[in-house]
Amino acid sequence: MKNNIGRCWSCFVCVIISSISIANASETKILKVCYDQWPPMTIFPTHDAPLRGVVIDMLAQVYSAHGYTIEYYEVPLARGLDMVTNGLCDMLPEFLDSKQADNAFVYASEPTFEYPSAFVVRKDDPWHYNGIKSIEGKRIATGQGWDYSSMSLEYQHYLDNPDNAHFVEVIAGDDDVVERVLMMIKGERVDLYADNALVLQHVLNRNNLNSALKIVQPGLENKLVEMPIFSNKIPSEKRQRLISIWNEGRRALKGQQEQIILKKYNVMF
Repeated sequence: MKNNIGRCWSCFVCVIISSISIANASETKILKVCYDQWPPMTIFPTHDAPLRGVVIDMLAQVYSAHGYTIEYYEVPLARGLDMVTNGLCDMLPEFLDSKQADNAFVYASEPTFEYPSAFVVRKDDPWHYNGIKSIEGKRIATGQGWDYSSMSLEYQHYLDNPDNAHFVEVIAGDDDVVERVLMMIKGERVDLYADNALVLQHVLNRNNLNSALKIVQPGLENKLVEMPIFSNKIPSEKRQRLISIWNEGRRALKGQQEQIILKKYNVMF
C-alpha cells in the first residue's frame, strides 16, 4: 500500500512538471518593435540589403539573449508612435528625450545613443559653427517640422523666425531628405545643414560625396539624446522587465561591442 501511494505521488509530480514544461515551451516571448527609417541607425531592409541598422542590431542582441523573438513593424515615426500608444507595438527604439512627452509610453533610463551633431558644408568652405551669429547670412537647409530645440534653442528659434525665412530652405519628404539636402549643398543652392554626425557620415559615404563635401564639428551645443519608449498598454510588471533588460543590455554593449556594430555600418564617433 505504501509503495502504491509513492508511485501515485511520483506520477502526480511528473504530470505537474510536464504541464509546467509544456506551458513554458508554448510561452513564446515576442517583442513587437515599431521603427522608422533613419539610416544608419534604423533601416528598412530590402531583399538586396537586409541590414536593419545600428540600433536594431543592438536591440536584437539585447533581447535575443533573454529568449525574445522580435517582430518588426517598419512604419513612419508618427504611425509608430500611434501603434505604441495603442499597444499594437511594445516599444519604439528611438524617440527624442522630452520632458513634454505624453503618458502613452514610458522611457527607458538608458539612451540608445547620445549623438553629437555636426554640420555639412562644401569642401572648400572654411566656415565653422561658433554660436548662432556664425550662421547669419548662410543659406540653411532643414526638414519639414524638424525640431532641433533639444540641441540648441537658439538654432531652432533662428529657423522659425520669419525674418530669416529667405535664408532657410525647408525640404519636405520622408526618407531621402538628407540626401537631397547634401546634393543641394554640392550644387550651391544652400550652404549648410546640421544633423546627427553618424547620419551625416552614412549619407556622405553612401553617395560618394566625401570629395565634394565635408563634415564640420563642433555642431550644435547639446547632444541629441534618443531613448527607447515602451507602451503603457503593456502590463506594468512585464513593461518594467522589458525596460530593465534594455537598460542592462545597453550598458553591457558600451565600448568594444558598440564599436563593432558601428564599424559594421562604416560609421564611428
